[in-house]
Amino acid sequence: MRYKIFKGDAMKKPLVFTVLALISMMFVIGCATKQVSKCTAPGDTPQNHYVVGMEALEQFKFDVAQAKFERAIYCDENYSPAYGGLAIVHAYKTSQQKDPDYSSVDRRKAIEYVDKAEKLAVTPEEKFACYLSVIRVNIFMDGENWVKKTEDTYKTAKDVKIDESKLLYYQSTDALDYFMGLAWLRAHEFQKARNSFTAVLNARKDGKWQGFADRAWKKTDRVQRATAGITIGDIGKRIAVQDVITRGDLAVLLVAEFKIDKLFENWISVSHASKKPEFTPSDIAVYPFKEEVITVIKWKVRGLELKYDESAKAYLFKPMDIVNRGEMSLVLEDILIKATGDEKIASAYFGHDKSPFPDIRPTSPLYNAVMNVTTRGIMEGETSGEFMPNRSVSGEEAILAVRVSKQKINVK
Repeated sequence: MRYKIFKGDAMKKPLVFTVLALISMMFVIGCATKQVSKCTAPGDTPQNHYVVGMEALEQFKFDVAQAKFERAIYCDENYSPAYGGLAIVHAYKTSQQKDPDYSSVDRRKAIEYVDKAEKLAVTPEEKFACYLSVIRVNIFMDGENWVKKTEDTYKTAKDVKIDESKLLYYQSTDALDYFMGLAWLRAHEFQKARNSFTAVLNARKDGKWQGFADRAWKKTDRVQRATAGITIGDIGKRIAVQDVITRGDLAVLLVAEFKIDKLFENWISVSHASKKPEFTPSDIAVYPFKEEVITVIKWKVRGLELKYDESAKAYLFKPMDIVNRGEMSLVLEDILIKATGDEKIASAYFGHDKSPFPDIRPTSPLYNAVMNVTTRGIMEGETSGEFMPNRSVSGEEAILAVRVSKQKINVK
């Protein structure tokens, strides 16, 4: 009996201790896993950081946006929209990287973040924001079949039933048509892009995306007018949609679309045409359009001359420098002179006392070129009456100027 009692008592004591231990462990584990908020200050919320980050993207402040998205994730590591924002940031960096190794790193991060955003998206509004992130990532990272994949994502997002009042940043479903329009524009599907922007403009009068869509619609319209009725290659289409063009872009445009090598050979002696440039500047050694730049250097196109670089102590082409309207006028005038062989064009407007443009004096080195291109309708003054020589040249503006120049010179 005592044995049984002892055995019983012995069994009861460990059982009691075991139960108490389990209760204690549960209490400890419960305390350990209890979520402690990392961000307690007013405004220090994942939602607020996300919205500020997205607004920074609008202003092309990608470093600020990245910091805000990372803070949002620090506050809540399961906050899906912030991962979508980081995916957009890294996709943009991919498009800007010249080094393929760095570019591949950003590409991988963009894909990882957009996948994580999709996995963590719970509400319809978070899923909608995730789909928009996919579209925006694809605009910067044009991988295999990216247009088809983007269109499929657009169709999926269209079917999501959302409460627009819960869209913290996008505010309305109009954003979907706007960014799909940008994707069409990136794919050089100009009419489809125009239709998407029109859908946004027709949706409502004072929404968040109407101003963006209006500017994009006008840009698309200019691109369509610039390219209407002419055969333009892929390079020309790529340049046409750019907000600004570089010296390298312009060199490519002159060779690929204007075909200046052939054009000048018809008007200038063969001996001059066959000569090679005096030297090849070091900054185009690995430039992807090196041969086009060499052609421009060979013909000594005014406005695209080599520039002396003090730090390098050498003459460089500087292919990534932005082209302004003053430089563009010099280039187009030089083409007129070389293509027609009419040297009088170079001094046609010397001696004028008054300029039609308040920002270009008759004594300006640009005056003759500006007058030659504006009187021929190759370039136009601004609506303000000024010429604005320091304003950068957009892609569609460059395409249109080349198109009109070809017509004036009768180039086919």
